[in-house]
Amino acid sequence: MTIFSFSSPSKLAIKLLAASIFSLAFFASSLQAEEQDTFEGFNRSMFYFNDTLDHYALRPVAVVYTNVMPNPLERGIANIFSNLDEISNVVNDLLQGKFKQAGHDGGRFLINSTIGVGGLFDVAERAGISKSDGEDFGQTLAVWGVGEGPYLMLPLIGPSTLRDAPSKYIDSFTNPLSYSDDVRLRNSARGLDLLTTRVELLSVDQIATGDRYLFVRDVYLQRNRYLVNDGVIEDDFGDFDEY
Repeated sequence: MTIFSFSSPSKLAIKLLAASIFSLAFFASSLQAEEQDTFEGFNRSMFYFNDTLDHYALRPVAVVYTNVMPNPLERGIANIFSNLDEISNVVNDLLQGKFKQAGHDGGRFLINSTIGVGGLFDVAERAGISKSDGEDFGQTLAVWGVGEGPYLMLPLIGPSTLRDAPSKYIDSFTNPLSYSDDVRLRNSARGLDLLTTRVELLSVDQIATGDRYLFVRDVYLQRNRYLVNDGVIEDDFGDFDEY
């Protein structure tokens, strides 16, 4: 997620973007060393830039926000942005052929957008419709057979891969905030979304030990592959049925 604003795309811009996306995506699929951090020098520089910015700006604001904001209101605001994410989930569910999952995620969005007052309350969760792990266009490309490509640390955005980096822009088109004509409102909402995400990560700060760059990289890649495989973990221990 980024705090930059996007205007409504023209048809020509979408075509040019799509051509660029798939050129990058299929180039990524031809790379063999998916496990290797090919651009480690660049990635470390971007990581330290992001980490410094986070340390002196974003994290202090997140700490003040979570200390000052009443817990019910804090959860409600986070719920609103989480509810908007269901739109992207449904679109990518359909693109991946996960029609049952699309109905599940779409049901959550409809219930929380209406009974839940625009997502302020997670009524669907109380009704037994729990939130899924989520889908994005990067996972869609993976389902379509596009390789992960090398790891990338993007300035201001954070960890990604060559496959997932352009996909973040594609997913922005499913966010209603992208089509607001009020630039100030759009950027303020995205800034608040970023802040709520940072608040959720405060508990992780104490877990990261040693080389923080390696910790963030490994956790991101493992989590990303977990989501692509829908939680199915592949092992290298062979077939235990033989024993």
